[in-house]
Amino acid sequence: MAKNQEGMTLIVKTITRLTVGLILLFGIYIVTHGHISPGGGFAGGAIIALSFIHIMLAFGKEVTFKKMNQSVMSFFESVGAIMFITFAILGIGSGYFFLNFMLKGKPFKLFSSGLIPLYNLAICLKVGAGLFIIFVILVLLKIPKKGGEK
Repeated sequence: MAKNQEGMTLIVKTITRLTVGLILLFGIYIVTHGHISPGGGFAGGAIIALSFIHIMLAFGKEVTFKKMNQSVMSFFESVGAIMFITFAILGIGSGYFFLNFMLKGKPFKLFSSGLIPLYNLAICLKVGAGLFIIFVILVLLKIPKKGGEK
């Protein structure tokens, strides 16, 4: 019975199950269309991280840690940083740091901006994983209240 009491109420868990996929999908949309419309890697990464934080708040930290632990998030954060630096350094081969060496398409089309969507993806991984790790650390370092209360 203690397992059912982890996290919040049944209503919150049900709403979370219904909405967290939509939040995640919206974050992915913001990342992939960041070079066409307002948004990009940072905003999309923050939205994606908030979808995982939403799960942690609704279901409790034990359920979340079973599905996604801190080492997985650290891996994604490292991959994002390595991708960003790699794309920046590859431009040096063409003469400049951060030079766009990919072909550009037609304006206002999804594949129209060369390296910018890849930069957005790298920043999304870095920001999303970093924000989730910060939240996990804050949850793990929770200071108990005085008087023995939880």
